[in-house]
Amino acid sequence: MNRRQFLASASAIAVLPAPSLAAPDTLRLRAEAVTQQILPDGDGATSMLGFNGSMPGPTLRMRRGERVKIDVENGLDEGTTVHWHGIRLENQMDGVPVLTQDLINPGDTMTYSFVPPDAGTFWYHSHYISHEQAARGMIGPLIVEDDTPPDVDHDITVLLSDWHMQEDGSLVESYSNMHNLAHGGYMGNFARAFLSQAHVRSGDRVRLRLINAATNRIFPVTISGVTGHIVALDGMALAAPRPLSEIVLAPAQRVDLIVDVMGTVGFDMTTRQGPYQLAALTTDGANTDRQSSPISPLAGHDLPRPGEPTQHLTLTMMGGAMGGRHGGDNIWAFNNVSDLAEDPFGSFQRGETVRITMVNDTSFPHGIHLHGHHFFEVGEDGALGDVRDTTLVEAGASRDIICVFDNPGRWLLHCHMLSHAFGGMRTWVTVA
Repeated sequence: MNRRQFLASASAIAVLPAPSLAAPDTLRLRAEAVTQQILPDGDGATSMLGFNGSMPGPTLRMRRGERVKIDVENGLDEGTTVHWHGIRLENQMDGVPVLTQDLINPGDTMTYSFVPPDAGTFWYHSHYISHEQAARGMIGPLIVEDDTPPDVDHDITVLLSDWHMQEDGSLVESYSNMHNLAHGGYMGNFARAFLSQAHVRSGDRVRLRLINAATNRIFPVTISGVTGHIVALDGMALAAPRPLSEIVLAPAQRVDLIVDVMGTVGFDMTTRQGPYQLAALTTDGANTDRQSSPISPLAGHDLPRPGEPTQHLTLTMMGGAMGGRHGGDNIWAFNNVSDLAEDPFGSFQRGETVRITMVNDTSFPHGIHLHGHHFFEVGEDGALGDVRDTTLVEAGASRDIICVFDNPGRWLLHCHMLSHAFGGMRTWVTVA
């Protein structure tokens, strides 16, 4: 990544659009071409895609257990769909062409309607040629409110992404470049974080919601100017807050923190050339009223507890540059099959507990995302670990997950390095 002039500074904070709160009326998103200032002020603006005139799109805030309706109007000159990432919703609302819906054609509108069952940090993005449409800007935060919010002074969303750009701000639109597809994917030479507000006070207690909305980049992030704990991963509360250290976010993963502000809050990506500043949250004054107190856990999730697995499946990631041959007809494959096969990778009865061993037999890391469900990562000691909807499996490594498949329908299972998904690394499961 070129740091030469692409260093986001505190004087060029990128702020998310104002939130849209779900109400009895239907929310509305219009997918359309937009112009956005991604590079620091004074450099060129970028022609891209977005929602409601901005990139990222507006933050959608909704209430757990209450039905929300979202009209998505397609103002593009090509089809699109929207996926509500991490929401355990009805299958027909999941936003996946072929599996769950038809395309929203140019000029048409589709109403998505679902009841979010979990409070937490989620996001939305295009799921049609998403390696291109999401890379061009069709992304936005989605927050499901806690029934009882934690005791914090501010609740701040931090959306991370990267873009491959010319120095004039124009996008390098090599989304389907074969070299990119076979390696780490379409990567940006400029990255930054968009914050939902620009200032806090020293002494404030703040909830930070980090979302990796990049199409392919893994973000190792350090946060300075705070002390605190990790309280949730991928929208699911941890049973006990975890001390804050460097955070590694694969594409689509999220992490929630509760921190106490000591000074300017820096968000830095770790690189071989040193820290690369993504954003800075500046301090304006001091909070002298807040008293020091322990950080309490968020309200726990109500996912079904796994029983004894009735099936144990293996999902082997294959292909790519420096990878071995496989039987698929694309760059990447799962179990020798590229892209969506006629038959599912797994067929499950509703409520069935399944163990899946994910084997990365490639030279690149992969973030594997399961739609419609969360799952437990299995620790090295065999115990149930973190609850996630996207798990990062390093090159040459393997990881077991255990999932209770309790949501009926046909669900996508794919690499969320979206270049790899486009290159063949996607399959599906069915739950009867």
